Amino acid sequence: MKRPLWRLLWNDKREAAFDVALVVGLILLGRVLLLMYPSEVPPGTFDWIGGLWLNDVISVVLDVALLARRRYPQVIMTMIAVLAVAQALMVELGPGPLLYVNLESDPWLPGHTPWAIYAAVVYTTGRKWKFFTWDLISITALISVRPWGDPSSDAIVAGVLWTIFPAVLGLYVSARRRLVGALRERAERAEREQELLAEQARADERTRLATEMHDVVTHRVSLMVLQAGALGVAAKDPAIRQAAEELRTSGCEALEELRDLVGVLRRGSGEQDACPDATPPTDLPDLGELIGQSEAVGVPVEFTVDGDPTMVSAAVGRTAYRVVQEALTNVHKHAFGSRVSVHLLHSDDRLRLVVRNTEPPERAAPDLADSGSGTGLLGLQQRVELVGGTFRAGPADRGGFEVDVILPAYVPTGEAGGDG
Repeated sequence: MKRPLWRLLWNDKREAAFDVALVVGLILLGRVLLLMYPSEVPPGTFDWIGGLWLNDVISVVLDVALLARRRYPQVIMTMIAVLAVAQALMVELGPGPLLYVNLESDPWLPGHTPWAIYAAVVYTTGRKWKFFTWDLISITALISVRPWGDPSSDAIVAGVLWTIFPAVLGLYVSARRRLVGALRERAERAEREQELLAEQARADERTRLATEMHDVVTHRVSLMVLQAGALGVAAKDPAIRQAAEELRTSGCEALEELRDLVGVLRRGSGEQDACPDATPPTDLPDLGELIGQSEAVGVPVEFTVDGDPTMVSAAVGRTAYRVVQEALTNVHKHAFGSRVSVHLLHSDDRLRLVVRNTEPPERAAPDLADSGSGTGLLGLQQRVELVGGTFRAGPADRGGFEVDVILPAYVPTGEAGGDG
């Protein structure tokens, strides 16, 4: 994108507007002062150059140069110092003044001198440039008071007001800016430290949850699996053996998911180095089973897959499965009869799931819509974010509802080796 021209001189439009207004104001002020205080210079003073035309040209050039006072303060200060030296030499050794001088007490300086000195003090950066700038200011101040002659007190006061006062004001503004910058930096640093402390607190909570899930929940579920296996072996009734086997299989699946979640929690708390990951990637769980279950209850689903299927972490695969399962369950409860589409997009390092349904033909039954805890999508979002994915659920553009999830293809869990 091409950079605007005004960006060469200013950081923002506020600075540009202020400097333009300043220059216009100085031009108008100069015209007003000429009308209020007519020239008292002896006739013929500027006849050697044919009048004040050169002074007017220099004044216009300095007016334009002041627009660049923030970016190039040294250049403007150099112009002021050169003109001051030239004025002194022309008055003392030459035919007459170069710049317009109305009264005997007027400094032999351009009218833009105070603004140039202020800008040079405030906006000059770099140690060498600051030394150079202060040398120019010293030369200008020396010429303004003219110590080699017999200057009047009015001339000395005017010289101080034109040079020393804007320099002191510039020093004050510079110091104030540095103080404000230091306070802002300190506030930003404190904010970053608060964020780090909050992140550390979250990591500690992850560690506590992982430990509790591993020590309590996983242990209890393991006992249930063992008891179900023992029941299947001891039972003589085929129906009981089948129910025990189903219970054992469900318990094993629950253990796998718990181990994945514990691994992800430990990875998020910084323990992945202590528990090196060796979990091989697997294929994405078959979503056709969920599609078939949905169609079996009267909700047809259009299922499309784009991209080449890739291997994913077990935790990511189960999360993708839960996303489709929860989204279709919500359709059954809240939008029965609507058209549903499930779009799966594979890429090199991630996969995307979009489950979208149209507006239902009629309002859902209250007893069905009110079933459940009402926190399914919230829990789903937390699970997606736990493995480093992004989750969005809300009204679709053309009506209906949409769940859009992007998951990383691979997430280390740190639980492959197991620790009992």
